[in-house]
Amino acid sequence: MGRVEGKIVIITGAGRGQGAAEAHLLAKEGAAVAVCDVLEAEGRAVASAINASGGSARYFSMDVSSEPQWVSLVKDVLAWKGRITTLVNNAGIISRFGIVDTPLEQWQQVMNVNLVGPFLGMKYCAPAMREAGGGSIINVGSISSYLGMKAAAYTTSKTGLLGLTRTGAMEFVEWGIRVNTICPGIIVTGLNAGAAHLEAMREASPMKRFGTSEEIAQLVLFLAADESSYVTGADIPIDGGILAAGMMHGIALDPNKGVHARA
Repeated sequence: MGRVEGKIVIITGAGRGQGAAEAHLLAKEGAAVAVCDVLEAEGRAVASAINASGGSARYFSMDVSSEPQWVSLVKDVLAWKGRITTLVNNAGIISRFGIVDTPLEQWQQVMNVNLVGPFLGMKYCAPAMREAGGGSIINVGSISSYLGMKAAAYTTSKTGLLGLTRTGAMEFVEWGIRVNTICPGIIVTGLNAGAAHLEAMREASPMKRFGTSEEIAQLVLFLAADESSYVTGADIPIDGGILAAGMMHGIALDPNKGVHARA
C-alpha cells in the first residue's frame, strides 16, 4: 500500500474499463485521482466509489480532443490539489475498418481521440509536472502497433503514439518527467466486448486467455510509482506472449528430425 502516496494523477477515459481499474488501484495506493471522461454518469460513479472507500478522487468532464478543455482541466486540477505529478493517457476509441473502407471522418475521429488527445495532454500537463518537480506520463497503446491489423485508423494512431512517447521522453527528461507506453494485448472491455475476432485471438495467444483491466492497472501503477524511476521512452507489451511468439506459436521442435513441425 502507498506506492503512489501523494501523487496527483490525471486519468483520461477513466469512467469504465481499463481507465476505471487504473483509477481505483492508484487511489487505493495513495494517489489523488482526477477521473476524466466524456461519460459523466460513469465518471462520477468511479469518483464516488473511490471517495466512499476512503480514497481521493474528483470527476472532470473531458473531451480529450479539445484543446480548450485540456487548458481548463490543468487549471482545475491545480486549483483542486495544487500540482500534477502523473498523466495516464488512457482514453481511446476503436475503428475496425481497412484503409479502403474507412471514411475520412472516422479516420479523423480516431486520430483526434487516440493521438491528438495524448499530444494535448502531454503539451499542457508537462509544464505543470515540471513545476511539481517531475513525474510520469503513461500512454496506453496497443500491440496493434506491431501488427498489420485490419483496423487502419486504430493501428496507425497507436503506432504514432510510440513516436510521441519517445519524443516526449527525450524532450522532458531534463524536467524529471518520464514518458512510457504500455501496449496491451487482448483485454475485453466495453470497447470490444462481443467482437467476432476475440475468440480467434484468444486461441492464438500462448496463454490461451484474455488479459484483465486489473492486470493493465498493475503495470500503470508500476510506471506511476517511483520504483520505475529508471524507465523512460519504453514501449512495454502486456499481451500474454503474443508478440514474443510471433509466427512460432504452435510450432514445436521435433527432437528426432531436428526440424520444426506443426504442434
